[in-house]
Amino acid sequence: MASFRGFSVVMTVVLTVVLGGCCVGGHGVVIGPTEELGICASAVTIYGYKCQEIQVTTKDGYILSVQRISEGRRGNGGKSKKQPVIIQHGVLVDGVTWLLNSPEQNLPMILADDGYDVWIANTRGTRFSRRHTTLNPTDQAFWNWSWDELVLYDLPAVFDHVFQQTSQKIHYVGHSLGTLIVLASLSEGKLVNQLHSVAFLSPIAYLSHMTTPIGVLAARSLLPEKVYGLLGIAEFNPKGKEVGELLKVWCTHPGVNCYDLLSAFTGHNCCLNSSTVELFLKNEPQSTSTKNMVHLAQTVRSGVLAKYNYGRTDYNLMHYGEINPPLYNLSNIPHDLAIFISYGGRDALSDVKDVNRLLDHFKLHDVDKFAVQFIQNYAHADYIMGVDANNIVYNSVISFFKKHGSV
Repeated sequence: MASFRGFSVVMTVVLTVVLGGCCVGGHGVVIGPTEELGICASAVTIYGYKCQEIQVTTKDGYILSVQRISEGRRGNGGKSKKQPVIIQHGVLVDGVTWLLNSPEQNLPMILADDGYDVWIANTRGTRFSRRHTTLNPTDQAFWNWSWDELVLYDLPAVFDHVFQQTSQKIHYVGHSLGTLIVLASLSEGKLVNQLHSVAFLSPIAYLSHMTTPIGVLAARSLLPEKVYGLLGIAEFNPKGKEVGELLKVWCTHPGVNCYDLLSAFTGHNCCLNSSTVELFLKNEPQSTSTKNMVHLAQTVRSGVLAKYNYGRTDYNLMHYGEINPPLYNLSNIPHDLAIFISYGGRDALSDVKDVNRLLDHFKLHDVDKFAVQFIQNYAHADYIMGVDANNIVYNSVISFFKKHGSV
């Protein structure tokens, strides 16, 4: 086995790709010190884009950081009224992961240059969203949430703010976990009236066909009744000692290759540029709640899309009035909502079988409002950091947005 230091570096790279972003393909910008600079000053305005740091408070008190790129390098591009786009990252990363490639290659800047009003979201617990009206990150209560709360609080807060500021319907782009939370929200009838269209990149809904041994092992280990005994913490910090020790244990299991975890976790990504791994490691990964990781593990084990399972009948009854957690019924998503889905043939997380199960929910969808892109050689990280994602994926997303909402 590799040394602990080497192992930690490898796991830092891998964990951040698992359900969020990736680490490579950058253009040399280092974010930091974060307390002094922030995303706009570090990675956006230096390239001639107009960017504003915004704070949005959720109904349960979390203060979220949002970056608004309101103008591209060519100003407003002759458009007096731009349509807003919300871009949402996955778990264990923040909004910076969208910006590590050059302006010609990263999605937010491409959208801004094309005349869109871009809003980059940062979920609770990440470095720019570690504030609360009454709690501190050192409080266990600060971390008492799973992706259910991202559906219930974070998404509505950001959507409501953007809608109030622009008075326009919104386009949405999510990657990985950023797709799951909107799918769940739409299944409950939320956000629909505020949306023009949605684009799901490497979508995560069902996870039962993951082809990663360590991912399956993690899903089996992260049980509600055991996890606090394993970690003893409410904050899941990939850089922390407790999580590092847990990962070392996982790597001792047969079939788990800790020397090529990037491919093992995400699939064989075709189009990554490794020159900015060091840049990424200076900025990521980010913390999430241990409860959130447990909820994701439950999604893998159960094979269904459901609310958090407290592991005890009495607790579930107390929270839901039912013995089992309620399901998110994706068939409830309106058939006339414009939906774009792109997935890859080599994705070890968003496996083709699981995506096909997701697609089954859209068999009755309006054919004029539904588009699917399959990229045979793409894996999970290619959608964020692929050197050709601008031409293969992002151009298709923009074409879809233009079709379903003029700019």
